[in-house]
Amino acid sequence: MILPITNTDDLALLAAFREDATKERAFTEILKKYSERLYWHIRRMVVSHDDAHDVLQNVSIKVWKGLAEFRSEANLFTWLYRIATNESLSFLESQKRRASLSLSDEMGGLENKLIAEKGFDIKKVEWRLQQAIQALPEKQRIVFNLRYYDEMPYEQMSEVTGTSVGALKASYHHAVKKVEACFREEF
Repeated sequence: MILPITNTDDLALLAAFREDATKERAFTEILKKYSERLYWHIRRMVVSHDDAHDVLQNVSIKVWKGLAEFRSEANLFTWLYRIATNESLSFLESQKRRASLSLSDEMGGLENKLIAEKGFDIKKVEWRLQQAIQALPEKQRIVFNLRYYDEMPYEQMSEVTGTSVGALKASYHHAVKKVEACFREEF
């Protein structure tokens, strides 16, 4: 009989993952605890639900393979976000390569995916915000999403992105100015 894991504290989950009898259950609990946040982090980067779901599956596989070697020097949440960010960037890079290999011009590929999303309405503020975010350079888009949507502290963002706190603050500042400029142009 497999006993349920009652303590969902990260350290307890990691300890349970290291035990053969509770490994799968602990992994399930970790995914249950963080999947929704990771999904939305990924979705804001890749835009499409289907793409976000695919990337999240890849993240889950990488987490399963790497969790045994995870050392608690870093925060589990930060480690998961770093994997999700890297997988999202890899996915976007593969999309760019695929687009450059095809004869069609994929200018504004993420923006086109956004427009194709069910329920898209340019008149709604949230869609205009998403368009402005998708127009940002990749690094600024990541920083903006982590700070604005996830309300992640710069120190934690630094761990996720491998970028200095000062550079992150500058990137966020520039991103906010560009997003604001997009809204000023509208009115």
